[in-house]
Amino acid sequence: MSRTVYVNGSYMPEEEATVSIFDRGFLMADGVYEVTSVLGGKLIAFEGHAVRLERSLKELDMQAPCDMDELLDIHRELVKLNEIDEGLIYMQITRGSDGDRDFAFPDPETTRPTLVMFTQNKPGLADNPAAKKGAKIISIEDIRWGRRDIKTVQLLYPSMGKMMAKKAGCDDAWLVEDGMVTEGTSNNAYIVKGNTIITRALSNDILHGITRAAVLRYAKEAQMQVEERSFSISEAQGADEAFTTSASAFVMPVVEIDGASLGDGTPGPVAKRLREIYLEESLKTAI
Repeated sequence: MSRTVYVNGSYMPEEEATVSIFDRGFLMADGVYEVTSVLGGKLIAFEGHAVRLERSLKELDMQAPCDMDELLDIHRELVKLNEIDEGLIYMQITRGSDGDRDFAFPDPETTRPTLVMFTQNKPGLADNPAAKKGAKIISIEDIRWGRRDIKTVQLLYPSMGKMMAKKAGCDDAWLVEDGMVTEGTSNNAYIVKGNTIITRALSNDILHGITRAAVLRYAKEAQMQVEERSFSISEAQGADEAFTTSASAFVMPVVEIDGASLGDGTPGPVAKRLREIYLEESLKTAI
């Protein structure tokens, strides 16, 4: 059955959706995106994603195609039209197309942004079997551009990192810069030592994760210690446990880093508990 998608003000079957070949998202990766999870037919942490989207647009001097209330309405309509109980909504905004290719930005007065959105049906998203097994991680050099805090569609190197991990028989990669872990290919990275959760502090070096913010808040409320600082792969390999957070995987335990098992090689208690808390609290505030 075909999905109903959204393109620049219209809902349509996915087979009919088109965007100009001159769109700057296609030619220049000149666009931003957000992915919002759906659980029980409701949106998880939509407000956080909307706030980050506005920040990304501002940092790139890009206009919003509509206000956040309208974006919320579109999200809800797509959930309804596609009968999504558990899944994801992908939203992408680009600087649009002025009918040709040029490095200079088009005039925002005459070139409207492109807005596309679609759903992904993911039954069992909350009860992901991978979370019970834990992820195996490799480390790779972080050679991305310096503004990783902006959620752009420039995802080629993270995709290559995912494929490097797959080729190595693992699940994902952590990126390393100047000897320290920045983040995962599509997630924030953490280690646990005793009762202390350690994760890199916010800066231009990493994405300001919406799930990251919520998980750290819940951890502090649960009387866990949180230390925001950089850590190396060797320190991570010697940690009691590790995990990642993202909007689509929530809290994902890590059980192996560059061939070294953490603890007994199974998901640790802190990661498992934080996943439980995150899902419980997120469902309470879903809209």
